[in-house]
Amino acid sequence: MFDVEEISRSSDGTKGFRVGLTHVDSGGNFTKLELLQRGMKRGKYRLQRLTAMSKAAADDDIQTPIHAGNGEFLMKLAIGTPPKPFSAIMDTGSDLVWTQCKPCDQCFDQATPIFDPKQSSSFSKLSCSSDLCKALSASTCSSGCEYLYAYGDYSTTQGVMATETFTFGDSPGDVAVPHIGFGCGEDNQGSGFTQGAGLVGLGRGPLSLVSQIGSGKFSYCMTSVDDTKTSSLLFGSLASSKKKSGEIISTPLIKNPSQPSFYYLSLEGITVGETLLPISKSTFALAGDGSGGLIIDSGTTITYLEESGFDALKKEFVSQMDLPVDTSDSTGLDLCFTLPSDTSEVEVPKLVFHFKGADLNLPGENYMIADSGIGVICLAMGASSGMSIFGNMQQQNMMVLHDLEKEMLSFVPTQCDKL
Repeated sequence: MFDVEEISRSSDGTKGFRVGLTHVDSGGNFTKLELLQRGMKRGKYRLQRLTAMSKAAADDDIQTPIHAGNGEFLMKLAIGTPPKPFSAIMDTGSDLVWTQCKPCDQCFDQATPIFDPKQSSSFSKLSCSSDLCKALSASTCSSGCEYLYAYGDYSTTQGVMATETFTFGDSPGDVAVPHIGFGCGEDNQGSGFTQGAGLVGLGRGPLSLVSQIGSGKFSYCMTSVDDTKTSSLLFGSLASSKKKSGEIISTPLIKNPSQPSFYYLSLEGITVGETLLPISKSTFALAGDGSGGLIIDSGTTITYLEESGFDALKKEFVSQMDLPVDTSDSTGLDLCFTLPSDTSEVEVPKLVFHFKGADLNLPGENYMIADSGIGVICLAMGASSGMSIFGNMQQQNMMVLHDLEKEMLSFVPTQCDKL
């Protein structure tokens, strides 16, 4: 499951590497709809947290920033010398890399042994004057740089900042990256972390893994929600696509000073079938106070659109789908249709998201989900108030490249299970 199958060197000599990603519900024997529902349940909490954060950011009274936390995918890596393997939640909505450490004041159960810094020859505490310590939103200084990092569901991790060698892959051909700054968590509380032994932040801030590696880019490629094959996370030279430029569409990454970790995109409109929805460009725009806007997120299952935008989308789907609306409310999704019992195929209208400079034409399986067992086909999207989120179901079977140097995000249609 470690899946670092390819190692290559870019022109500057740094290695590109791949890490296998496992969905948190893999191996659970769930139907596609059940997987979606489980992800939506987690996603609703995440949406509430992210929305609360963007609103809090617009309020000058809030002192301590909070971060997204939780997620849908686990990545395997190893820490220390000799390397000790563990699984961590991948999170594009936060920055800090951390794992549980001995001696534990308060630790949750994890599948692998808790990391003991005393058993590693490469462990080194960070000084309070270091740039990474200064990058923390909340830190104190007594026996080194001590951190407190809070997530939106009131989960927290607290401990000491240090540097370590992190290993991506399993030998032979693994990639060891020394001097990665991370949180050695001795007091970790809350329900958001129990899937892994820590969290790997892939946000835009200086503490994140992608910023520290200095490769300037990373990409992920997520297999279909019900696919048993492993998804991929790629760094450095492997992150770029080898496809022809005509197949790649790119849109600028927008910065929000009040939420600097998030990957904001400019969504300018949506087309259903041949109809451009009658919504103003400002619907998904980032407001001057840091509220609103749309982020692309690996840790939210379905897309949530600002309410007026979602209402227009829903209305247009009802008008274009040649099926009766299902009113049983049996799925938890906002819009479902009754499937005819005698059909195996249903025509669905095409769906295009018009990002700035990039028209993303979504495959039907990225926005419609059918369950013949209960006889429904549903739109895999929902409404939000304020912030909008482009979720991971809408990103499946696409290489999603985050280029932090050029401040661009690219989508490349890809069979992710064939990577």
